[in-house]
Amino acid sequence: MTDAATPDPMLAADIDACSRLTGEFTLRSGQLSSEYFDKYLFEAQPALLARVAAQMVPLLPERSELLGGLELGGIPIATMVSSMTGTPGLFVRKKAKEYGTCKLAEGPDVAGRYVTIIEDVITTGGAVRDATQALRAAGAIVEVVVCAIDRSPVEENPLADVGLEVRAVLTKADLDAARG
Repeated sequence: MTDAATPDPMLAADIDACSRLTGEFTLRSGQLSSEYFDKYLFEAQPALLARVAAQMVPLLPERSELLGGLELGGIPIATMVSSMTGTPGLFVRKKAKEYGTCKLAEGPDVAGRYVTIIEDVITTGGAVRDATQALRAAGAIVEVVVCAIDRSPVEENPLADVGLEVRAVLTKADLDAARG
């Protein structure tokens, strides 16, 4: 089960209108879907991105020390939330770069610090799971992910296997309800 904010029907309607595409899509998980939420369409709109970020702020755990935006879609959201809260950001790559500092997470050191992951859309949680495991291996304390849209099945936490709590601004049901 995931925790969700009290949904804002206007935000859900605006994101749905901006980002829901229909067709045939293969998701990161390999699942096929007849619809897709193109998060870059809302993330590229400053006013809409700010509204999403503002809804994320109250979902952040109080002890968050770093906001870990996942490459690529979580980074603009984490940057906006960081700017709203003053909590430093962290940019988490899909894999450590192979040159220079060879870091997986760009920004402050994560060892011994509470990192809240910021993600755009979660369906099965694969990217979040990978990032959580890598951050924990680097010494971070990761307990919560805050996402813009949780597309996982209702009452199911796709990240329970890694002990991660999911907090969502909107769920797929919220977006479906916005369509009427």
